[in-house]
Amino acid sequence: MKDDSEPDHYGQSTAQLIDDAFNSGIDRGVLLMRHSARTFDPDIHDLMNPLTDHGRWLCDELGKAVPKDVALKGYASPPERCMETATRIIAAHSDSGGPGHRTRPVEALGVFYALDQQKMWKGLQLADSLAAYVGQWFEGNVPADAMIPAPQAVELIVRVMREKLQASGAERQLDLCVTHDMTVYTVRHGVGLESVEGPDVEFLDGLLLFERSGGLYLRSHHGGEVQLD
Repeated sequence: MKDDSEPDHYGQSTAQLIDDAFNSGIDRGVLLMRHSARTFDPDIHDLMNPLTDHGRWLCDELGKAVPKDVALKGYASPPERCMETATRIIAAHSDSGGPGHRTRPVEALGVFYALDQQKMWKGLQLADSLAAYVGQWFEGNVPADAMIPAPQAVELIVRVMREKLQASGAERQLDLCVTHDMTVYTVRHGVGLESVEGPDVEFLDGLLLFERSGGLYLRSHHGGEVQLD
């Protein structure tokens, strides 16, 4: 259901990122992306907040926009809003003529980097913003028993993405890895793509991992690109 009171641009830049990459000649990609628009009910645990109806509509629009010669496969952080984001995008892609596969939960796309979620949430509340908290984390200014070291989190997430990219497959394929805004902030800052002071990570924003001429690259829809080791 479309809600005229909410922005419709979420996901459009990500759709363009996907289209540009596959039109440039790549055959496989892995997209680390934030879930779609969701509720912000303070009376439930934050990870329990589901997608809004508008968020579901945005997923459908993104799925329709994916090139129809590209197969989609889904992985997601276990919370419902992430699983539903991947599932709806793939369903809309399939309904409009593209090949689609299943979605399954992957713990590495969740908040595995929080050793103590209560301490992490308290730190987030005290910080000026989520981006500011991520910056503090990279600087080593969060309790050591609250979060694993930020570079370690980046290495683990990129490792998971790299393994999916290198998995065998004959068809043109994009693996959706649906996660949370904190994860996207963390990876893009950790690999030197965009700093935490850069653009906000909005709903359905993503980072695309792909290979080109034997090199491994991560690209943002904001135009930045870095080669990974």
